[in-house]
Formats: sequence, structure tokens, C-alpha cells
Amino acid sequence: MAELQTRTEPVITVKNMVKKFGGFVANDNLNFEVFKGEIFGFLGANGAGKTTAIKILSGLSIPTSGEIKVAGFDVYTQTELIKRNIGYMSQKFSLYEDLTIKENFRFYAGVYRVPQKEIMPRMMDALAEVGLIKYKDRLISDLPLGWKQKLAFSIATFHNPGIVFLDEPTSGVDPVARRNFWEQIFKTVQKGTTVFVTTHYMDEAEYCNRVSIMDKGKIVALNSPNMLKAAYKVDNMFDLFLKIVR
Repeated sequence: MAELQTRTEPVITVKNMVKKFGGFVANDNLNFEVFKGEIFGFLGANGAGKTTAIKILSGLSIPTSGEIKVAGFDVYTQTELIKRNIGYMSQKFSLYEDLTIKENFRFYAGVYRVPQKEIMPRMMDALAEVGLIKYKDRLISDLPLGWKQKLAFSIATFHNPGIVFLDEPTSGVDPVARRNFWEQIFKTVQKGTTVFVTTHYMDEAEYCNRVSIMDKGKIVALNSPNMLKAAYKVDNMFDLFLKIVR
């Protein structure tokens, strides 16, 4: 993925973010910015603090301290406004298995306050983009995992948010489905949406404009994949990750 040629005002600003659970520090003084139209990768081993940070940024958790703004809104006092202006796709599959594809779209359209007259046209456009129009009356439980993930992403971006958070969205998905999912991400970014993604797959890190690598609650490296590989004198992101974290 090419680096952004120009940087606009940041859509996410994080200054000295700390999150503690009793005596355990999950996020230890994090500092970074994310820019409009950027794919920002958030990497780290299990327990590094990625999911904790993404929950704070998406308005699902309050930090212990720090200055954090998402889409121009404060994470302490404007969490409902943050939720209305972002999309979020969690690690665990987030659609309702006992509803059809169409029913899931209608349900989340209500959650995201999509105008009634726009629901059907938007749904048909979204299904056409992923090639699933003829399956709109199928139960989610009957679909392959790769299809479910594509639909979950389509619904997370159904209300045209400026930022979408993806927390390990391709976990457990086969390589072909993962590549197809990333094609979806690229198309969304071309429309001006910012994507903030956590992943365990180092090949996916190569698709990001910039990546942040976390270890034990701290950000230990942040730059474009090419700049980081050059700085640490490695050929790929897997070797980079091992060199930094281990």
C-alpha cells in the first residue's frame, strides 16, 4: 500500500492515553494521529492492548486519562456522537444468525438511523457490490464465514461513516476470502473513509498506509510498512514484528 501523499487534519487524535484495570495498565501513554482516507494498522500480540484501545476509540469504554478525539468528538463526553459517526466490526461475528441478510440490514439501518426511504436502495447497492443480491432472504446462519464477514463489513459501513473500526475482521477466514475482504476495504477507502484495523496477519499489515506496533500496552513502533522495514533492516512485516516484539 502506498503512503498517503498528503495529510489532512487528523480524524483521530490520541494524546497520553492510559487505561488501567486496577493495577494492570492495558494502554500505557499512547500517542498517535490517524488521517482522513488512511488505512491505519494496529498490530500486536494477544494481550498487547489493541482491543482495549479500539473500544475506547469507538466509544465503548472510557480511558483512565489522556486527551482523545474521534471524528472531532471527545471520548469522555460525546460517546454517543462518536458511535453515530463511526462503523465498528468486532472480533466476534456481529450479525444476527437467526435473521436473514435483508432483516439484518433493516435492523442495523434502524440502529444507525438511516432514513427509511434510503434503506432499500442502499441495501441493494451493498449486496450488488459483494455479489449477494439473490441471497438476501437467506438466514445468516446458512452462509459461509467469508460471506458473513463481507456482509458484516457492508453493514458496518451502511450509514457511510467517516471512520470504520475493524477488530481482527479476518480471523479464521481462508486466504482467498481474506483477499476479497481487503478488496472491499480498498473500495471503501477510495470513497474517503478512514479504516482503523487490528490484525494478526502480517501480510495484511502490508496493505496499510501506516502501522502501529504495540507491546505490553505501549506503542513501540509507528510508521509506514516500508519505512519500518528499512529502519529495522528486514524484508517483510513478519520479520519486523518478531524483531520488535520478541
